[in-house]
Amino acid sequence: MQNRPLIAAAHIMTAMAIIGLIDQFIRVIAIDSSLWTFHLLRSVMIWAIALTWLAISRKRLEVVSWRGVLARSAFNATGLLIYFGALGFLPVAQAAAGLFSAPIFVLILSVALFRLRIGPVRIVAAFTGFAGVLMVLSPDVSTLSPAAFVPLAAGLFYAMAAIATREWCPDEHALTLTLGGFAFMGLWGLLGIVSIAVAGGEGADFLTRGWVWPTPEVLWWCIVQALGSLIAVVLLTRGYQLAEASLVSVFEYSVLGFSALFGLLVWGDVLSVPAMLGLLFIAAAGSLIALRGRGVPA
Repeated sequence: MQNRPLIAAAHIMTAMAIIGLIDQFIRVIAIDSSLWTFHLLRSVMIWAIALTWLAISRKRLEVVSWRGVLARSAFNATGLLIYFGALGFLPVAQAAAGLFSAPIFVLILSVALFRLRIGPVRIVAAFTGFAGVLMVLSPDVSTLSPAAFVPLAAGLFYAMAAIATREWCPDEHALTLTLGGFAFMGLWGLLGIVSIAVAGGEGADFLTRGWVWPTPEVLWWCIVQALGSLIAVVLLTRGYQLAEASLVSVFEYSVLGFSALFGLLVWGDVLSVPAMLGLLFIAAAGSLIALRGRGVPA
């Protein structure tokens, strides 16, 4: 198939713009709902939409490797659970910075697990990206706290999901992997709700509340999240079908810019100069790692 990088880039950047916008409103959901209720509701909605489409199109889900799909889905869902949890107390751009530290972790894990040989360029890129993450998460060292590093855990699990996708799920359909991830996120939501109910320790914030009956506003934003996420995934998948992954994967980093832009437009969040430089460092490092991964070790 002929590469169409410009059209592919447009698909991927549109997907990132959608994600950068809809994730801003997790802050609204966090006021009256819980992380666990949100994940359960959104997963049920996405599965309902997908099953309706499958029934209308008379298609079926097929799984090549159950073990691979389950492992990849678990890693992916855990990473995104941590990311959305961080959105309850951090701006989207900061949470996204942690999530997009994933290429750095992919490089580290590939060296540790698969003995990948890397050269000085990618080593420098890894350190540059990590420095960028620190600049975004806490540009003022005096305010550094353990909570600021929570998004890095999201990046670690997201990296593990990326490796699992390549190593264990190369022949799986994109919809299968997508729904697998959302199924596990729904299970995480259900587990959180049950655990909080059993413990009897109902909290007062996004992370510690259990089941919360959704208000009309929360229900609306959950629907927006479900539809927006599906559209973004479709666009992202189509983008990778239109051109080689090595040519277009770098455009995923546009989500950092979109998150900062929409954070400013929607909430008036203004990132400091060091934080903005940190976003550039992360994008540059991730892009360099992706591009150098095309050829010989560097």
